[in-house]
Amino acid sequence: MRAYGRRGMLALAAGLLAAVTACTGDARTPATTPAAAVTTTPPPSPAEPEVTPAEAAEEFTAFTLTDNALRGPGWESEFEGRLREVSDITTGGQWAITQAAYVSTGSRPPRRQWGAPTLYVPRFAQGERAPWFSALVTRDGRQTLLTFARSDRWRLSSAAELLPGQELPKIELDPEGYASAVAADDKSVTISPQFIGPVHASVAETGTAGVTAGLLGAGPLTTDVAEQIAASREQAKNEGFSYDSIFSAENFPVYALRTEDGGALIQYSLSRTTSTTTKTAEDDYIPVPEQARWAISTPVLRRTLKLIETHQYATAVPPLTNPSAASVIAHDGALTRASGQ
Repeated sequence: MRAYGRRGMLALAAGLLAAVTACTGDARTPATTPAAAVTTTPPPSPAEPEVTPAEAAEEFTAFTLTDNALRGPGWESEFEGRLREVSDITTGGQWAITQAAYVSTGSRPPRRQWGAPTLYVPRFAQGERAPWFSALVTRDGRQTLLTFARSDRWRLSSAAELLPGQELPKIELDPEGYASAVAADDKSVTISPQFIGPVHASVAETGTAGVTAGLLGAGPLTTDVAEQIAASREQAKNEGFSYDSIFSAENFPVYALRTEDGGALIQYSLSRTTSTTTKTAEDDYIPVPEQARWAISTPVLRRTLKLIETHQYATAVPPLTNPSAASVIAHDGALTRASGQ
């Protein structure tokens, strides 16, 4: 099992304990020479996938142990030390969200409660340079879809909670229980994974009036957001301010699993940048939202306010053979930066 930073030793200990308890009484005497030790470990079979469910299970356990060891009181390192450790176990949009959770709480975010995961491990060929796997798990009482990605080590890249009334679509599995990853440019689904972020950003900004209208189902994370932006823009104009709110896919990674109906379950992230600026030379004050007070100490600003949020989603996209609006089924997000003057 791979350890995560210094606190990853907890995960390593858990893995060693599991290995010991799994051994039977007929264990053999270990090899006494380096040559013998080397020959006891056969090379991986070319037919074996790059990531197995057993490895995915170990990495999930390692992450949850390390994550909870870093959270809450009782960790000896300074604030910056915790953030360094957190950067070893998160990446992508999840790094921004987790970093904000630490900064906004004085490096004391609450510990998580984790259930047992259901793993979805794509069958990657040996040598895959950027493997990943997903896990559906109860986190703090809510069903949450997680995705872990490996570069130099395994890190949590995405986490989105299932929305009320939503269920995960059935994931296509082969006879050995492996899932299938959907390519970024796959054309068998109504929205290719590489385009899901820009499509969602467009719908969130323009709603039913944009060219992407109808590609994503209406709701609180799509068309309702566009209506809220339009209303806030009009209100700000009447009060002597300028207001805008823009979504962007940036360079966040995208992950997609094939579903049994031939569609795809796509996981992705968006950033949202909301700017408010005074339009007059008078001392018009911009109120700072309560959720941004951890980043901006004053309750009001005189000229500008910029809020940056990071959002992570999971969307069920239908197959092209049965086209319909894609459904956003999971989401999590947070204010990750704020500034102004």
